Amino acid sequence: MKKINIKITKENIILILILLLSSVLNLANLTIEGYANQYYAAGVRSMTLNLKNFFFVSFDPAGFVSIDKPPLGFWIQAISAKIFGYSGWSIILPQAIAGVISVWLIYKIVKKSFGTIAGLISAFCLAVTPVFVAVSRNNTIDNLLVMTLLLACLALSAAVEKGKTRYLLVCMALIGIGFNIKMLQAYMVGPAVYITYLLCAGTTIKKRIINLVIGSVLLLTVSLSWAFVVDLVPASARPYVDSSTNNTVMELIIGHNGLERLGFSSSSSGKGGNVPESSQNDKNQGTPPSSKKQKEYSINRFNGKTPAPPKGKMQMPGKGGRRGAAGNSTFGGSENPSIIRLFSNNSLSDQIIWLLPVALIGSIAAFIKERKLSTIKDKKKCALLLWLMWLVPVFIYFSYTTGTFHPYYLTMLAPPISALAGIGLVSMWSLYKDGSWKALFLPMSLIANSALQLLLLSYNSSYLIAKILFILISLSGIICSVLLIIFKLRPIVLKEKKLYMLILSIFINLSICPLVWSATTVFYESNGSFPSAGPSLIGSHRAGSVPANRSIAENSSTEKLVKYLKAHKTKEKYLLAVTSTNTYASEIIIKTGEPVMALGGFLGSDNILTLNEFKQLVQKGQLRYAIVGGQGGETNSTISNWIVKNGAKVNSSAWNDSIPVNASSKQNNRNNLKNSKLKAGIGFGNQQSLQLYDLKSK
Repeated sequence: MKKINIKITKENIILILILLLSSVLNLANLTIEGYANQYYAAGVRSMTLNLKNFFFVSFDPAGFVSIDKPPLGFWIQAISAKIFGYSGWSIILPQAIAGVISVWLIYKIVKKSFGTIAGLISAFCLAVTPVFVAVSRNNTIDNLLVMTLLLACLALSAAVEKGKTRYLLVCMALIGIGFNIKMLQAYMVGPAVYITYLLCAGTTIKKRIINLVIGSVLLLTVSLSWAFVVDLVPASARPYVDSSTNNTVMELIIGHNGLERLGFSSSSSGKGGNVPESSQNDKNQGTPPSSKKQKEYSINRFNGKTPAPPKGKMQMPGKGGRRGAAGNSTFGGSENPSIIRLFSNNSLSDQIIWLLPVALIGSIAAFIKERKLSTIKDKKKCALLLWLMWLVPVFIYFSYTTGTFHPYYLTMLAPPISALAGIGLVSMWSLYKDGSWKALFLPMSLIANSALQLLLLSYNSSYLIAKILFILISLSGIICSVLLIIFKLRPIVLKEKKLYMLILSIFINLSICPLVWSATTVFYESNGSFPSAGPSLIGSHRAGSVPANRSIAENSSTEKLVKYLKAHKTKEKYLLAVTSTNTYASEIIIKTGEPVMALGGFLGSDNILTLNEFKQLVQKGQLRYAIVGGQGGETNSTISNWIVKNGAKVNSSAWNDSIPVNASSKQNNRNNLKNSKLKAGIGFGNQQSLQLYDLKSK
């Protein structure tokens, strides 16, 4: 058996330290995140119960409706839950590990073209990017996708360098696998792959085009393989495809997970996008919005330093002030679209762009430094092209799209920004040592980056840590920039030790803020549905806001409901029917593994059953209890009205506590009392506006 020898070198020691830092940020105190996104967590529990649920990504144990995403990411979570036991920790673990692996992958990819130091810097930058860390500590599957796409880039670099078709095919297959993690989001790396291979591959242009055509066929085959199989299965033999209009995965790809993400109105249930509010304890305050508004906008969750909305009105993300936690704006697309969207005071900026000036200015410096190389096929130019073609289109998309996207999707920008930051710093340092006017790139980038970080800190000026960092960044940025300029204007020979100290000071100046932002996730739980990092988590915690991911353990009302339903259950297939997955369904499935029928799917707006089909389920004794009200009440009004007319009301004291879950807020109590007067089954209610009905007599 061949022994694996690991050399103890300075490079390996630094790499191990970076990977340890990433592991601590991603894994330490991970249990505070609870079940994170409860919608996904409930689906994973259902998937662990049988192979049919596993394959079709069923949301509920009975296989009534699926999750509105492809399977691979949740397959990995379900396997982890089988190995370690079902818990919040076990389903988040794969994403945390994927984050650490991604840090190692970006080191390997950047090192191949720009050397060890650039690779190490890139790895460190990715490890401390706030949104990347927050998503690594959540059961959203975005960082599993990032890891897969980095593997694809590693294969692409081999295809370009060696000119071998098989490496390109591996790259395309990996992107197809990424499609089965997050659908069209995987194709965001497409421009980078196609342009880089077309311009840089070491073979003839004709062969390159032929290889790309073959690769594209493979890409589509792998991408659509699961969707094709599912759509061939009769609808009666599988769960309904959530968020689709015709119960097919292809329509889900084109509609809800396709056109809507690009800002086009699709026919997918008329939804404006996902609102993964997984529990009743986190509803918006004020009068519930109309169904029309719900379809056009998201509910903004108020905690931390976000002010309460005007009475009877709904405050939209990006309007009326700074958000509480960075992820509380449900739709990043609700921020005004412009080139400065990602720099503005909103839910997006402080999650991703801390190192963007160094990345952009550094990439320009790198191109200038490598301009004398005779061919575009040089591996350094190819690497620059790859990362810029990943960064620029995705940056433009997130800046201008009016479609559905959540702030945590910005983790897609973390790899190219980190890679170009590492490449840029090494290139600018080389130009600085060479002299001439190009030496100004390094101090210019430092000044620009310090200015941006000061701007982001000003958005969070109500926090003491932000004020302290504001002073530190101001002083260190100014001092380092001035010293760099002075040393060039007046040639001073620095000893090697002092030179390294200056470089270290520059790097600390760039990285301290994103590191502090990322570190908050270790001590304060993030919003399970909208993971984010930063001092706003501290503000939310101090304000007494209970994140949705913690409500499972604290929601005594759900426990009382489950106790009542189980005590009266006989041979029914379903424990309960509700309007949407967000009305008790996720919590009950996570707690008990009992089948709960979400009549309208995720948002409550899918027409899964007709009234006659619902009646038949009741008449056959497969369903006894139903809750009317909550999300999606209007969409399923025909069934809801029949339940109200024919069912027997269950006294609320028997199944629901009168104390609201968020009882710490007096304003919440007043709004809950007001909402409880709303007619059952209409709009967005809270727990007190819901009504349980017994359908046994029917």
